[in-house]
Amino acid sequence: MTDRAPLRRRARLALAALAAATAALAPALGTPAPAAHAADRAIRTESAMVPVAAEDDGTAVSLDASIVEPADDGPHPAVLLAHGFGGSKDDLAAQAEDLAQRGYVAVTWSARGFGRSGGRIHLDDPTYEVADAGVLVSRLATRPEVLKDHDGDPRVAVVGGSYGGALALMLGATDARVDAVVASITWNDLADAFFPQHATAPGSQVAAAGAGAPASVLERGPATGPFKQVWASRFFVSSVATARAGGTGGTGGTSDPTCGRFDPTICRLFLQASATGAPSPQLLELLREHSPAPRLAGLRAPTLLIQGMGDSLFGVDQADATARTLAAQGTPVAVRWMDGGHDGPSSTADDDLAVQRTWLDHYIGQATKPAPGSPLPLPSFTFADPLSGRQTVARLEAADAPYARAATYDVVPLTGGTKPLTGPPGGQPASITLVPGAGALTAQLPTYLLAALPAQSAAWDTAPVTATRTVVGAPRVRLTVTSTASSSTLFLSLWQVTGGQATLVRRVVAPVMVPTTPGTPATVDVTLAGGSWVVPPGSALRVLVTSTDSTYDAPRAARADRVELSDLRLPTVAATPLATSGSSLDTQTVGVLAATGVLLLGFTGLALVRRRRRRSIAPRPELAGVPLVVEHLVKTYKDGHRAVDDVTWRAERGQVVGLLGPNGAGKTTTLRMVLGLIRPDSGEVHLLGAPVDAGAAVLDRVGALVEGPGFLPHLSGIDNLKAYWAATGRPLEEAHLEEVLAVAALGGAVERPVRSYSQGMRQRLGIAQAMLGLPELLILDEPTNGLDPPQIAALRPILQRYAAGDGTPEGGRTVVVSSHLLAEVELTCSHVVVMHAGRVVTTGSVADLVDSSDTTVLEVQRHDPYTRDGGPEGTPYAAALADLRQAPGVVSVEAPEPVEGAEVLRRNGSGAGPSADEDVVKLVVTSRLHRAEVVRLAAAAGLRVVGVSSRKHLEEVFLSVIAGADGAAANGVDGADDPNERLRTIRAR
Repeated sequence: MTDRAPLRRRARLALAALAAATAALAPALGTPAPAAHAADRAIRTESAMVPVAAEDDGTAVSLDASIVEPADDGPHPAVLLAHGFGGSKDDLAAQAEDLAQRGYVAVTWSARGFGRSGGRIHLDDPTYEVADAGVLVSRLATRPEVLKDHDGDPRVAVVGGSYGGALALMLGATDARVDAVVASITWNDLADAFFPQHATAPGSQVAAAGAGAPASVLERGPATGPFKQVWASRFFVSSVATARAGGTGGTGGTSDPTCGRFDPTICRLFLQASATGAPSPQLLELLREHSPAPRLAGLRAPTLLIQGMGDSLFGVDQADATARTLAAQGTPVAVRWMDGGHDGPSSTADDDLAVQRTWLDHYIGQATKPAPGSPLPLPSFTFADPLSGRQTVARLEAADAPYARAATYDVVPLTGGTKPLTGPPGGQPASITLVPGAGALTAQLPTYLLAALPAQSAAWDTAPVTATRTVVGAPRVRLTVTSTASSSTLFLSLWQVTGGQATLVRRVVAPVMVPTTPGTPATVDVTLAGGSWVVPPGSALRVLVTSTDSTYDAPRAARADRVELSDLRLPTVAATPLATSGSSLDTQTVGVLAATGVLLLGFTGLALVRRRRRRSIAPRPELAGVPLVVEHLVKTYKDGHRAVDDVTWRAERGQVVGLLGPNGAGKTTTLRMVLGLIRPDSGEVHLLGAPVDAGAAVLDRVGALVEGPGFLPHLSGIDNLKAYWAATGRPLEEAHLEEVLAVAALGGAVERPVRSYSQGMRQRLGIAQAMLGLPELLILDEPTNGLDPPQIAALRPILQRYAAGDGTPEGGRTVVVSSHLLAEVELTCSHVVVMHAGRVVTTGSVADLVDSSDTTVLEVQRHDPYTRDGGPEGTPYAAALADLRQAPGVVSVEAPEPVEGAEVLRRNGSGAGPSADEDVVKLVVTSRLHRAEVVRLAAAAGLRVVGVSSRKHLEEVFLSVIAGADGAAANGVDGADDPNERLRTIRAR
């Protein structure tokens, strides 16, 4: 019985690792530990259902709210904490406790339509969600423990992220009692956020203003851009999932299963836009009404805006637009660009939280409020530099000038001229620059090949810089497009090119929808997505233009464009580096980070368990020179089928090993265990002396083609190979591309998309991919699939030369080939392993299996009458055969199927011998005699010998050994499992 104690210990260790990692991750998930100076302060919590305005159908609505406050009587200033979309008050409980321990009365609530609160989701409607928050401010004004500036006017700030951030701005703009606002990763204009337009008319004054937000209008044509379909769908899926998961507050009427808890009007308008790809006037009006933009004139409370440069939902342009308006009207405002957002966490999360506390302490935490016009407690504009090298926290810099006047621009030439671009029919395939909401998982992946699809993209580069250049703001470029359609939708992104590799430092794109007259050029200025870049010497910047982007809805009709870019304008900001500290994130980013964290923690625990399992299989230094050793492997699937049963074999350097067996023999299962793709129930695999499990470091020295290569169909053959190699993290020069391309023998087709390849071409490219880096062990599963006879013949010497390892000091490489083409294995392989019913039935060299000194193959003419020694008496063939079998020294005589005489003549290369209509049979004689004596005995028995050899074909060996294995197993013969005994049996046959 298996001892499960080690498994339990490994499980406990994995759980302990998960717990430790969870504790370490907690601050980043918005659950900061209270400050040391406040940790001992007693706090109390009170919860209540707060009545607010009814829905428009008269359904009563109450909000699920909580107050967390210091246990002493106060008075204390108050903070409203507004959650993100899809969240609830529970998301902010830890932050509320932290504020209470710091001396604030913290109020959390679930917005209508979320959590246990009633009502529908109206997307921060001033009449509903914003007014609801005003009710909470009024309730604070009645509480004696809350500090008040005047009767009915509590000292209160509003803090929110994303959905809650817009509410914070709108409440501050509509309720004069609000004393300070902190809004993170949120919108200025929701219509512009969901239908962004980054194009302006040439020379537009708006395009030249500020630190770089785009204007939303052209002098002609549409005021909106393409639909941000992926994010809109996420909003709706989140709402439906919340409703189905049991939001207990009710929806104010019968819930539509399609719309979840959304207000029916909002739902209908969004669904229309999803179907058409364009917004109706009613939807645009509604979205702008539910935005801070039209109300900012009323916002006089000091406002801190924290926005993410890695945010494909609400980019820095949204915060810029808010900040410009506030600065122009004299509202105290500070802007902070961090490197996270809805697509991933901020590396400066600790410091982001610290500056929020500073803002609150300065504007509402003091006994006396600061005088109007007093200096800000923070720099007017702070930004994070890109992470570099092994940095985990970005460097922060503060602008020397006030935010609105921070950036200056330089014009940098672009090379590339005019280039063609195709809008594909149906808008597919779409370029992929990122996976919205999962930027943390894809940030380090090479995505340029996924973004720069052939025919659907074009690129323009600057010259390499000679000194480090820092770019801060929103670069601009002039775009001229000539289209076959009446409108051209394009997506622009700024890449950094270093060492030939393009990287999207800020994973956001700038969409434009340019109205055109077919055949007539149209010119616009485009404001690219804002951010910060540090370009090292020798690197260049690249503007990539694509006709599709997976985040956006693209036109379905095909079109052809000609595009030209010029006048790249790069912004610069004079700044001073800052020190960094603390951590926190808004609720929606928390959701993304939490999901990422769960995946990472799960992988951590799994890796720990598997690592400990690998440690239990000790390295074998004595096998360091042996490429592959398989010992006693067993694999049984859940249905009870034992696919592999005590399999043992090895492959040495310089060998081409054929793994043979009928369907279901266990060949592929064995190879998958060899590669660490599945775990054996028992047994061991050692590669070069190192044990194998999933992710084992020694697998870097193995190349494999098992069950298909999995190419990306829209990439060319060469780009697929480069993408595969880039994923290894090794330098391109180590890939030996020229050598493996010679193996593929695709010629100019290597530049074509793989979707245009035949099966044979894909198979040859797959073999080349397995050979990338010239691994010491090459494993190929059915490599000849799809190859025609000349290609199969060409592959033989390639594999043999590869195993010989010309120029390798270690004595060659090793190739393992699983195949059912026995003739090819015989011609290609030096050794074979034969499997049947999950077991190894024989192993050995091909030469040993098909050739033996005790076997003579006679080709004899079968015709009557036979004559003995030329005598007149006829001797029947059967009698002559019986005489030979009874001759002294003859062990056995087998008579296989006859072959045509003409075939014998062809093999002998002579016209002599029997005529074409006479039969020739091949007799396999096993004896203890020399071959010449066997021939003499056959002639003496009356057989006419026309050919002699000592070699059998591998196919005969294979069929014999499989038949023998079946018979031995059925009869319970001892030694049936011994490969050496099996080889002796084969030789005897």
